[in-house]
Amino acid sequence: METEYQSKKIEKAVLAGLSCFSFSAEENSDERTMAELEALLETAGGECVGMALQNRPAPDVRTFIGEGKAEEIKQLAEANEADLIIFDNDLSPSQLANLEELTGKTVLDRSALILDIFAQRARTGEGKLQVELAQYQYILPRLSGLGKSMSRLGGGIGTRGPGESKLESDRRHIRRRIDRLRTDLEQVRQVRAVQRRQRKKTEMPLVAIVGYTNAGKSTLMNLLTDAGIEANNRLFDTLDPTTRKKRISDTQEILLSDTVGFIRKLPHHLVSAFKATLEELVYADLLLHIVDISDPDWLLHAQTVEKVISQLGAQEIPRVVVYNKVDRCETIPHLPAGGVLFSAKTGQGEAELLAAIEKTLGRGKHQMRLLIPYHDGAALDILHREAQVLSVEYVGEGTLVEAIMDDKICGRMQKYAAEEP
Repeated sequence: METEYQSKKIEKAVLAGLSCFSFSAEENSDERTMAELEALLETAGGECVGMALQNRPAPDVRTFIGEGKAEEIKQLAEANEADLIIFDNDLSPSQLANLEELTGKTVLDRSALILDIFAQRARTGEGKLQVELAQYQYILPRLSGLGKSMSRLGGGIGTRGPGESKLESDRRHIRRRIDRLRTDLEQVRQVRAVQRRQRKKTEMPLVAIVGYTNAGKSTLMNLLTDAGIEANNRLFDTLDPTTRKKRISDTQEILLSDTVGFIRKLPHHLVSAFKATLEELVYADLLLHIVDISDPDWLLHAQTVEKVISQLGAQEIPRVVVYNKVDRCETIPHLPAGGVLFSAKTGQGEAELLAAIEKTLGRGKHQMRLLIPYHDGAALDILHREAQVLSVEYVGEGTLVEAIMDDKICGRMQKYAAEEP
């Protein structure tokens, strides 16, 4: 009896990329970005059966890679029975249409492939709203150039998401749907704002985990909080954020939040659509930047993450860099000072990581027993307002208080320090 996996056809694809002098470093394709595109294809459920990397002074206006190269890729696809041709670069609507006409195959670009993966991964209502918005924003300017894809909606890679009847309707309908999705997501943002205000009242700092996709964020989250997040060796395995409490010392408890992974050439539609989720970074007290140092491109990946953090306006938030997957490294590369060597898989470096979080937050470092005279009600008010009061006992000499406080309050309260019983 065939299993669902066995019966599901794995779609074959030829991958293509273009490198031009006129492109920025971000736009160009090379062996590394093509390898990442292959990993994205596998994540979407496809198989790479051929690869072509073209160098040109500038892209061809009509076909992006030139008709000769397009014919070569067509023959490569036919020889390997591939139905898809996927470009590592973003294509214009007319280029998509022209390439599909020349090759007789369905043509997708990198953004469409990433959107397809997000459509597969979204689980919560919020995640699905965000993905649908990003898809419509991608589709709207390409309606006239979708070609063959329009006839196979829902049939495989690059076709998941908005249904056929929706796409065949006019632009006005799609714009109305975009407006509705934005309204729904604005309500999500407002709910998050209320949650943030409530969190501030509890004086529990938020620590957000960020990093390149597949850097080990979910594995770290599971290690520290037993969150039970499915952690697989796949790109974009986590779309819907998870937040858990974590006590990192006797005097400090935090909220730890997982986030979606970043990637080079991340479609701006996705960054925009996921603003409701990603803006949590802007309000975090600390960012944990997880870097997979077993990856040869770890430095480039780290720079990509820092770029997105800046785009979101979160560059001023303190962060701890966590150099993950040290268990996979035969030798540790030269690293900037101040980071934490870590293995989310084995737990190596956990104590050092928790200590770094507490030190960087700079709060909740002192637990003190104080005897406040009855005439000094102001000191008691300060403790209730700016410290975490654990217990209060009224004795003959005054109010006996057990509290957790930062350096500043500790200095002011030092004169009331009481001996332990």
